[in-house]
Order: sequence, then C-alpha cells, then structure tokens
Amino acid sequence: MNEMSAVPTLNAPTPQALDALRERAHNVLEEARRQGATAAEVGISAGNGLSVTVRMGEIETLEFHNDRALSVVVFIGQRKGAASSSDDSEGSVRETVAAALAIAQQTGEDAHSGLAEPELLASDVPDLDLCHPWAITPAEAIAQAQACEAAGRADPRIVNSEGATVSSSVSVRVYANSNGFVGAYAGSQHSRSCVLVAEHEGAMQRDYWYDSQREAAQLTAPEVIGERAAQRTLARLGAQRPATGESPLLFAPEVARGLLGHFVSAISGGALYRNASFLRDRLNSQVFPEWVTISELPRLLRGAASAPFDSDGIATRDQDFVRDGVLVSYALGLYAARRLGLAPTGNGGGVRNLRITHGEEDQAALCRRMGNGILITEVMGQGVNLVTGDYSRGASGFRVEDGEITAPLEEFTIAGHLGEMFASLVAAGSDIDQRGHIHCGSLLLAPMKIAGI
Repeated sequence: MNEMSAVPTLNAPTPQALDALRERAHNVLEEARRQGATAAEVGISAGNGLSVTVRMGEIETLEFHNDRALSVVVFIGQRKGAASSSDDSEGSVRETVAAALAIAQQTGEDAHSGLAEPELLASDVPDLDLCHPWAITPAEAIAQAQACEAAGRADPRIVNSEGATVSSSVSVRVYANSNGFVGAYAGSQHSRSCVLVAEHEGAMQRDYWYDSQREAAQLTAPEVIGERAAQRTLARLGAQRPATGESPLLFAPEVARGLLGHFVSAISGGALYRNASFLRDRLNSQVFPEWVTISELPRLLRGAASAPFDSDGIATRDQDFVRDGVLVSYALGLYAARRLGLAPTGNGGGVRNLRITHGEEDQAALCRRMGNGILITEVMGQGVNLVTGDYSRGASGFRVEDGEITAPLEEFTIAGHLGEMFASLVAAGSDIDQRGHIHCGSLLLAPMKIAGI
C-alpha cells in the first residue's frame, strides 16, 4: 500500500456517533442554563472530505479536511447573543457560551426574537437517504480527474485548462434547543467538474461542466464531464455581439435556476420585513401565468437540498409558493414570520428542492417553438434590484434561427423587469437540472430588450 492510498476514506457517522453529538448538544444547553440563559439553541456540525484538482495533467491541489463547528445562541428574556467556535471541548464550550451571554447583555429587547414554540418543532426526523459515502482513495480521485481533463483536452483547439476536480464529503448536522428539540441527520455530496479554455484565430473562450450527486454511482462519468466541458467551450469560439433590439429569450437550465432564485429572494422573509422586495404585499395576487405552479419538496429522497427540519428546528414540508400563477405563500423562517405577523413556513435557511411545473418540451423543442431568438447560457454582473424589480445582466449564448442554434453570441446585455418577466413566462422545459436547491429546465420568456451593437 503506497502512502497516498493509505489516506483514510470517508465514512458515514455511526448511530453511536450521532448519539454522542446529540449528547454534546444537550451539554451545551445545560451550560447555557447554568450560566444564566433563559433559553438557548445550539448547532453542531462535523464533516470530512477529500478534494483533488488536476491541471494540465499534473496534481494542483490535494486536500483532506476534517472539520467541526459549534454555534450557540442564548437569550436573556428577549435579548439575544450568538457566538461560535471550531472547538467543542468543555473549556471552549464554557467560553463560547459566556461570549454569547456577554453579547446578549449588551443588545436591546426584541419582541420577535426567541425559540420556536414546541408545537412548531419537528416531531420526527425521517431518514431521507441523504448519506452515501464514497470509498474513493486520493489516488483514485487523481486518476479520475486526470481522465476527465484528458478527455476535455483531446481537441487541439483546447489550449489551456483551469483544472478538473473530483471531490467527496460527508457531514452531519445537529440542532437542539431548550424547548426540548434535538435533531440530527447526515448527508454526503460528491462532484466532478472541468473548466477549459479554447482558442481560435487569436480569440479565446472559457466554459465548464460539472455534476454533483448524493451518491457517487449516479455521477456522470469523468470522461463525459470533460467532453461536455470541451463541447461547451468550443461552441463559443467565434462569438459575436448581437444587434440591439428586442428578442425572445430561452434561458438554459443553469441560468434559469438563477432567475427563479431571484423570485425566491423576493418572497423570502428578510427582504419582505425590510420592505426590500418588489413582491411585498403581493400575496394572493397573480404573479405568473395560470399554468405555473412553483412548489418545494424539502423531504425528497436523496434530494440535493433535502432536510427534515429548518434552521429553527421547524419541520419542513411539501408546499406551494405559487399555485395557478398566484403567489399563495411567502418563504419564511421563524423571525421573519413574527416580524410579518405570519406563520413560519419551515424555510429558515432557505428553500429546498424548488420545482416549477413544466411541459414535455426539452431545450431543442423550445428552440423550435421560439423560432428566432437567443439561447442564454451565461449571465454576469449584479444588475438585479429586488426592491424595484429592475433586471439588467451581461449575457452570452447562441443565436437561434428558424428553431436551430446557428452562432455563438457574447458581450451583450439583457434588460427588463422581473415582475414582467415572471408574468410573461411562455414555457418551462422538461430538461430538468437537479444539481442544486432549485430544480428547473429551460425557461422561455417573451421578448426582452437586448443591448449589443
């Protein structure tokens, strides 16, 4: 056995290990009570992982991490203090609790702060099949990264690489509070990725591809990741700027996810109670076309963002945010819900496995439906104003003529208003990308303003 293969592989936490973390969380709560807190909550996370990056055939980074973190929130009446540490030894726990209490003593009363009521807390923590350790050694990870990059560099027009990466991690999260809740669950995340650079006639382009899964066996093969990264990179060579005007747009899934992400941000509690969302006071009004329903499935088995409870210990549940185009619910954690005078929705920490209704048309079919327009494959810049809804992003993609992709495009701007973009959504594709917390396919939008040449 060589030195590299002797590095330990990742393992799932045993029931005994989870019990030990639950007991540790209980001890932290007891310490907070002993030091004078009237209520407290604690989060403990632990995890280990392996990450390998190969660039131009050579090992660039090889990392193995074993992390542990402790966060404590204490209350003195309605005064709140928080502190965290990477050390959960007894001495560190005492110091961390004391630091949180010192902060609480200096803060003002907040009528909306405090723990979730016992009846809101998750009564069960089901196994969502989230933890699938990958028995891969560093040597094997290096070989996979090299194979991925080599497949991507097969075409001579690929002149450089920003690396191919193989990573794997296993983690566990424990949350407990003095209202009697303690919950724990473990999860794994594995990925392969490749970033390449192509050149033709002095012009260079960069693109990538990746896959991420709970179970390594479901990952796209290394060679396919590299080939897909090369195809995407080479397809961008010879890109030109489109003419200024208006055009229908088809957002590819990896970009469409971001568009729905703006919607999520606009219906999230923090933006709402700060009056920083253009969807404030739009509850029970038409926001999307009638064919659109947007749902959350936080307990999806092996889901990329699945969780049995949120950051407040409140049970997650399947729910609709949009039904028949009508905004029927905001996404609220406990504190924001109290500020708004509404019930929490189990969205402390964000949304999990968001989905939009879709038809049977994939991206190619939606291109044919669009006829003439632009397929958007990348957006950049920070030109999204959630307060007003104004949207302006730099973009690149491909010209679509008579339903077929004909030429790459770059260095243009797309602009509109999020409210109008949502309301005029034409179709959602069946080419669902499930690699993140928002699962959606390509989104076809009505004509938008294009600033090019």
